[in-house]
Amino acid sequence: MLQLTDKHNCCGCEACAQRCPCKCITMQQDIEGFLYPQIDLTLCTNCGLCEKTCPIINLPHSQKSKQVLAAKIKDNDILLKSSSGGIFSLIAEYILQQNGIVFGAKFNDKWEVIHDYTENSDNLDEFRRSKYVQSRIGESFKKTEKFLKSGKLVLFTGTPCQINGLKLYLKKEYENLYTISIACHGVPSPKIWNLYLNEIITTNPNMYISSINFRDKTNGWTNYRFKLELHSTSCDQQTCIQMNYRDNIFMKAFLQNLILRPSCEDCKIKIHKNLSDITIGDLWGVSETYPELGSELGISFLLINTNKGELLLNKLNVEKHTIDLNKIRIYNGGLLNKFQPHKDREVYFKNLSKMKKFSCYTNRFVQITFITKLKNKFRQYLKK
Repeated sequence: MLQLTDKHNCCGCEACAQRCPCKCITMQQDIEGFLYPQIDLTLCTNCGLCEKTCPIINLPHSQKSKQVLAAKIKDNDILLKSSSGGIFSLIAEYILQQNGIVFGAKFNDKWEVIHDYTENSDNLDEFRRSKYVQSRIGESFKKTEKFLKSGKLVLFTGTPCQINGLKLYLKKEYENLYTISIACHGVPSPKIWNLYLNEIITTNPNMYISSINFRDKTNGWTNYRFKLELHSTSCDQQTCIQMNYRDNIFMKAFLQNLILRPSCEDCKIKIHKNLSDITIGDLWGVSETYPELGSELGISFLLINTNKGELLLNKLNVEKHTIDLNKIRIYNGGLLNKFQPHKDREVYFKNLSKMKKFSCYTNRFVQITFITKLKNKFRQYLKK
């Protein structure tokens, strides 16, 4: 039976709740807005399956990636709709053309981030683009297993801990399963995301949210903007909230590690204990490391972790180049290293219920001082 004494040891993948044969595990939200397993001891039979599916308890042996590549698709329309190099779209389209299933993160009708699946390429746009909130897995592992046993080809995308949770849940390898993990900075609290959205709605009465894009690339990939569109409930009036990601209050809280899940602070999985076939991330710093590959519309790095991932990529028409992992990790700090939590994280969540206005309260913790700006510029200089 799982005994969670330290929240740093739970990534919230929900594998334990889905695997429990007695249905005695439910996922409950804590005061920070993250889900943790709660066990009904009156129903538990101590079968131990919950422990066997936990990706934090059952860490795999470290393994190096087979290939490290830079890649981007050739379709500029899809590239503009994607967060980086459009590789997810290319792979997902291929799976769907084979009459397969694609699982990934999308918004529901309340703009919460959930895991879901599609069998139709017309719905693929819902799964594109980064969503900087921890997704609710729900019963996606159960559904994946059902599709796999029926012989369907399945692509499952998620964070490294979600992929490892899925693999442990399944208990065996399936030849018809492909997995893609994202290079994860850490997952922000869904509760904080809801507080942010509620403030937007409150300050824009009689309006509803019609679209959200964390990584709008209209002004370029490296200078992306947070974009949120609202429509009037009574007429054709439309309002667009957009700003550089450095100026958006939610993005600042995310990137300064103020609202990340505790387990993200010292991720046990990262890339070398990652069971996915392919890992995808933004090739930040490409203009310094590989200037000949630079792209205003975005470019990805790919870690090819398995033979299956290698074979899959070889089937696709994609521009790719071999690169050096040690070069790109300089500009992708969270790729291999643990994060330093925000020094006031505990205080922030402790007093969250007392706040009067979300943005004003949060801004007190994420203001960048002149000294910090100088330090950041100095770090950038050292990287170059």
